[in-house]
Amino acid sequence: MHIEDKLKEKCAVVGTYGASTEASRLAYYSLWTLQHRGQESSGIATSDGEDIYNFADFGLVANVYRDEDLSELPGHIAIGHNRYSTSGGRDAIYNQPLVNRARSFAFAHNGNLPITDKLETFLTSKEVDVDKLNDSGMMAAAIDYHMQAGSNLPQAIKLAYPLFQGVFSSVAMDKDCLVAFRDRNGIRPLSVAKLDGGYVVASETSAFETIGAEFLRDVLPGEMIVIDKDGLHAHQLAKGEQKLDIFEFVYFARPDSILLGKSVSQVRINMGRQLAKEYPVKGDIVVPVPDSSIPSALGYSKKSGIPLELGLVKNRYINRTFIRPTDELRRRDLMMKLNPVVELLKGKDVILVDDSIVRGTTLKQVVVMLKKAGAKKVHLMISSPPVMYPDFYGINTPSQSDLIASRMSIPEICKHMGADSLNYLSYDGMIKATELPERLFCTSCFNGVYPIPIGKRAEGISYINSRPVVKKSRQSKAQNYKKNSKLASSVEVLV
Repeated sequence: MHIEDKLKEKCAVVGTYGASTEASRLAYYSLWTLQHRGQESSGIATSDGEDIYNFADFGLVANVYRDEDLSELPGHIAIGHNRYSTSGGRDAIYNQPLVNRARSFAFAHNGNLPITDKLETFLTSKEVDVDKLNDSGMMAAAIDYHMQAGSNLPQAIKLAYPLFQGVFSSVAMDKDCLVAFRDRNGIRPLSVAKLDGGYVVASETSAFETIGAEFLRDVLPGEMIVIDKDGLHAHQLAKGEQKLDIFEFVYFARPDSILLGKSVSQVRINMGRQLAKEYPVKGDIVVPVPDSSIPSALGYSKKSGIPLELGLVKNRYINRTFIRPTDELRRRDLMMKLNPVVELLKGKDVILVDDSIVRGTTLKQVVVMLKKAGAKKVHLMISSPPVMYPDFYGINTPSQSDLIASRMSIPEICKHMGADSLNYLSYDGMIKATELPERLFCTSCFNGVYPIPIGKRAEGISYINSRPVVKKSRQSKAQNYKKNSKLASSVEVLV
């Protein structure tokens, strides 16, 4: 559910080349589809081969653009961006796409650079003021420097690439070409499709369906794709090792997207089925927390044989509200967004399925809501392991001390929630549900293993009991720990 207790993606990026002389409209529809990845501001930049045009503002896609705005963005090349700010704050100077002063290129970034030392040193040595630049701004400034020195856009990205220490699925454009590139681990998704003799790039494949594009392939980790009048050209800028953030499957991505060749919806159904297999709790009905938990609840229902009921109704006509300063205002926001169906809940033992617990504040209120509606018991089922570690790769994760699973045991969390029972999907069960090898994923939120260095930010992390361990050879020890401790489900970090 898109409520304040959920982790949120920072951004979505899109790009299109040659599929239409009104590329801005293709970008617009794609950004609409990817609204869930960034809900604070939106922007589009275009080129007609002569000039670069751009427009950005705060708000949802539906509210940012008027028809006349799109009409003033001519051209056959476009890139677009939806933003949720966690780096740089809510300031118009950080809205993307970023366009350089010479208006020779535009740039948009999904991800985060936890280390910017190399970038800052490089830019400072070139007398570039970095005081008001966030990570995305510094990336754009480094590319701009090389372009001002005579390189074309693809060459400039190639030269600047070694300075980018972190996570990025990015798009850029000049007056003649579109470029898409990813970090060497491909933490955030990025794919390319064909459309009417041209190409489209987007954070998720669901954007392609909206505009009728045909999925071609993912942009590979460490790869740069250049699209120009001569077609598509691929360049490997760094040795890639796929480590997609598994939270894309758990919550972030739309259920109609495809990641690593797998249906997001089907993986979530698998997670629910696996959860029912691990914890066959008795109940009268299975109720999902809308909307992201519906596939997992469906899987739990199918495996357990307990009927699925939509006992919570989400008001789809209330726009996202920004973080409220008090618990009372957060509670009122929740009551506006979710309403219980009393007739379905009264007197029932409810199995309430959600995809994750972060701070625990919102789900606690949902449990209270169900019991006030007459539910006899509420059994919480979470279709992922406990979130115990912060993310530094492009999510608005709170500090570790704010993560409820990092400071409470499962019985303590259950009591705090006011639930009658609480169970998390095991780490191994989560991996199994993807039907893909563990090595393809970044699972840092669950086990504290960060495949891309996070620099000084590591100093603020406390590992639960011991250092993180994810090797299968330690599985039996982790399982013994689960039996003896009750601190968490079989998350192998707890060894």
